[in-house]
Amino acid sequence: MASYTIALAGNPNVGKSTVFNALTNLHQHTGNWPGKTVATARGTFTYGGETYTLVDLPGTYSLLADSAEEEIARDYIRSGEADATVVVADATCLERNLNLTLQVMECTHPVILCVNLLDEAEKKGIAVDLTALQDALGIPVIGTAAGGGRGLDALRAAVRQAVHTPLPPPPPIVSYPDTEGLCADQRQDAIAGALLTRARELAAAAVRTPEDAHRRDRRLDRLFTSKATGIPVMLLLLGAVFWLTITGANVPSELLSRLLFSLQEPLRSALAYIHLPALLQSALVDGVYRTVAWVVSVMLPPMAIFFPLFTLLEDAGYLPRVAFNLDHHFKCAGACGRQSLTMCMGFGCNACGVMGCRIIDSPRERLIAILTNSFVPCNGRFPTLIALITMFFVTGSGLTGSLLSAALLLAAIVLAVAMTLLASRLLSRTVLKGTPSSFSLELPPYRMPRVGQVILRSVLDRTLFVLGRAVMVAAPAGLLIWLLANLPAGDASLLSAGARLLDPLGRAMGLDGMILLAFLLGFPANEIVIPILLMGYLSAGSLTDYATLGELKALLLANGWTLRTAFCAALFTLFHFPCGTTCLTIRRESGSWKWTALGVALPTAAGVVLCMAVNLLLH
Repeated sequence: MASYTIALAGNPNVGKSTVFNALTNLHQHTGNWPGKTVATARGTFTYGGETYTLVDLPGTYSLLADSAEEEIARDYIRSGEADATVVVADATCLERNLNLTLQVMECTHPVILCVNLLDEAEKKGIAVDLTALQDALGIPVIGTAAGGGRGLDALRAAVRQAVHTPLPPPPPIVSYPDTEGLCADQRQDAIAGALLTRARELAAAAVRTPEDAHRRDRRLDRLFTSKATGIPVMLLLLGAVFWLTITGANVPSELLSRLLFSLQEPLRSALAYIHLPALLQSALVDGVYRTVAWVVSVMLPPMAIFFPLFTLLEDAGYLPRVAFNLDHHFKCAGACGRQSLTMCMGFGCNACGVMGCRIIDSPRERLIAILTNSFVPCNGRFPTLIALITMFFVTGSGLTGSLLSAALLLAAIVLAVAMTLLASRLLSRTVLKGTPSSFSLELPPYRMPRVGQVILRSVLDRTLFVLGRAVMVAAPAGLLIWLLANLPAGDASLLSAGARLLDPLGRAMGLDGMILLAFLLGFPANEIVIPILLMGYLSAGSLTDYATLGELKALLLANGWTLRTAFCAALFTLFHFPCGTTCLTIRRESGSWKWTALGVALPTAAGVVLCMAVNLLLH
């Protein structure tokens, strides 16, 4: 059976991923381009008895190679590896998209233009004359609304015809000025200007746009991006996402916990059946399995809620508005406005936030974003923060208590964002000096998110990926925790001996040695800090849960906790070293253990200094 390779190019936010997913029907895999941190996706589809491999190129506005994405897209298109190239364009703003189309046409042949999102254009009264556009460009032009499957058969047929009987290469349709004697930057500006002029002419001839086509988007932008309401609305939306994540995860987390922990004894029986020594049985079941089960039951439900909600905001076109609102603040800190997006991803999982830093073009600013992402609390730290706030700082109950808890949690988040900006400014003035770069920030049209695709993409690409890394770290850590709790050191366990060793530092920070040790042993996942603390206080041999917050508070008070202890514990929950999964991700994305060590040291130093300062002030 014959096989062909098709490159899929396009600007960001044109529905390219929707076209890719619709054509390949999830017969795809993802990875990185060789030597790059930019992601690649490849998929296959069959048409007319032949197999087509679709290569999804990074979304880019140009092929002038100002970023890693543009360089990859340009080099792949010019390489000749693809038998044909499909350029996906947005029918609601075709002029901007035609700029890339013209550049691709000059690099390769055959080229097919896929004018996507026709359904959204029609809702806005925008009419695109596909025949006129095809005649002007001299290449096949196919109209689609990929979200609903419209036009995909025509696109498949056009791809098949392009690889078998392509149209002859069209004559040059862009008139470039004489650039002799100009420097490289001036020459590039002249070329870009000629391309934009021709794209404008083509769009004017083929597109009819009513005056009020973008009225709704402008109205929404007055709410979401104005100086008066932009940041307050952003905080309310993010607060709603956090609240839904926290409250929605409680029941599934409890059910999953019951299921996983109910398998402990059957697993122990199976190990006994194969005559495994009792000590090894306990190490594997009470140490490795119990820790992994705890991490999965606590991490999976919040991530399965947060990431789809976050991706829905992204799919609806809101997240670029977050970058717009915070761009000035990050620029003042010597960083990139896109860091605001990766910071928001860190609220779900710092490892995903670090991976998201790939969207930042400047290596210096990307590294700043990577090293400071752990200053914002991930979903693994929220349960501890909420428990401490509820037990020690909220006196009311019902709606009043929940609103006060939400307000205090929001205050903690604002403090975390402020510390992120402060740390970014510190790095940009010291070890990562440089001039802040500029970048093109597109505010895409608002659109109804594709819920089914969003859920599938978030679960497969983010939730399960991060959970897999967490389990890899949690399994050996569970064995270590069990050994420390069960191996003697004089008249106590190694766990108690370690707590005594750390006690002087803990007291200086307003904590105690057992609290510090719980944070250290919680390195595989922040979710297990409180269970480890209870295991230490109760001298238990395995991770211990608590029935109610009242019982937990009574136990903490019995072990010397005060309001000052709770305040310092909340601060250290906010600011301490990232979890093991995030550390591995920092190493992978930065390519250096040196930068990974700095990424660990920065939030830890901030937490230690703040706790010591608060302890001195409140002593």
